Amino acid sequence: MSVSVFAELQRRLVHAWGDRRGNITATFAIALVPLIGFVGAAVDYSRASLARTQMQVALDSAVLMVSKDMNSGVISQSAISATAQTYFSSLYTNVSVPSVAVTTVYTVATSTTPATVKLSGAGAIDTVFMGLLGFPQMPLNATSVASWNANLLRIALVLDNTGSMANGGKLAALKSAATSFVGKLQGLAKTNGDVYVSVVPFAIDVNVGTSNVGANWLRWDMWDPSNYSNPSYPWITWCNSGNWLTYAQCVGRGYTWNHSVGNPSHSQWNGCVTDRDQNYDTLSTAPTAHAMRFYADQDQYCPAVSIVPLTYDWTAINSAISAMTAQGATNQPIGLLWGWLSLLNQSPLNAPAESSAAIYQHVIVLFTDGLNTGDRWYGDLSSQSVAVDNRMKILCDNIKATGVTIYTIQVDTERAGQSAVLPYCATDANKYYMLTDFDCQPARVEVIRQ
Repeated sequence: MSVSVFAELQRRLVHAWGDRRGNITATFAIALVPLIGFVGAAVDYSRASLARTQMQVALDSAVLMVSKDMNSGVISQSAISATAQTYFSSLYTNVSVPSVAVTTVYTVATSTTPATVKLSGAGAIDTVFMGLLGFPQMPLNATSVASWNANLLRIALVLDNTGSMANGGKLAALKSAATSFVGKLQGLAKTNGDVYVSVVPFAIDVNVGTSNVGANWLRWDMWDPSNYSNPSYPWITWCNSGNWLTYAQCVGRGYTWNHSVGNPSHSQWNGCVTDRDQNYDTLSTAPTAHAMRFYADQDQYCPAVSIVPLTYDWTAINSAISAMTAQGATNQPIGLLWGWLSLLNQSPLNAPAESSAAIYQHVIVLFTDGLNTGDRWYGDLSSQSVAVDNRMKILCDNIKATGVTIYTIQVDTERAGQSAVLPYCATDANKYYMLTDFDCQPARVEVIRQ
């Protein structure tokens, strides 16, 4: 009996062991599903990570190429999206995610922020193992942004309006060249403010405009509206030198002004300004003190056109050039100084503020026939004055030391020969030009596009 009991007990234990093994198998099978999922997730993630890395690299390269094309003017804003997709498609070759949608966002540069292009890529990879966990796809996204500093131009056109420019068609040649040049500058501007231009007509003085009569940077202690001579006896000059000089020019040469100025109304002023005291005549120092201010003058041959401060009003710029006339003696330094001042964000001309997010090229272009004949102190107002040339060399050295580029263009339709000072004042030998023909040469100044 006991044997039978023992045999039954053994049979039941074996059966129970068999049941236990089945339970283990079932449990293992159930546990294997997440195990495969987790291991497979690592495989799928590795594939996705590779695809995303390749997407990011392609986006980074594409956005750099798009930004370069935009900055150099190769493409327009309307072509950004198509160009970006073309660049990306040529760079991205991952077969696991063959379709990637690329979106673009372009932000125009402002006075305080640079231009930017943002490319975003979106796609999905089909999973091999994670589908077991209910994730048949893994979305992939990447973004790349490129920004660049706007390369902006600020150019002062310093234009000779003196009497000698009336000879040999020189003024007409100057107007033609300057107008053509302005047209090219306008073409460079993709948006308003990319290119600013000032116009500084000069003779022995410059005309700052009678609207500035109340400006605190003017001084009136050598101004006489009676000008050169006694109106009752026009053959008698107020200056004891016998020359036809203004009050400031007479005293500047050490002569005596034989006229009682009195207290005339400044409303009689014609807008003329002469050289300020040395050495401020060669410096850009702001007129914060009386000695630094600019002398109101009354030269009867003051340029008919007043200075146009930096602007992108192309109509105003061209109108000023068109209205220029030729009269008076030649004082290139005063034109250069005011051209320099027009580029500065300070009194008296207060150029528009510059953004730290942009790169600026500051340029002065001097158009002249190349013969200085007088300023407030020197010259007979007819023949070349070496003393005025020497003041001009000092001024040019000071301008170039600040990083401003100077182009000097000599209008020599009379074939008078090379100026003694203009090549010196140019930033380098490649920035001095001779214009000898009417059909010349707007292309010669395209180098400013560098």
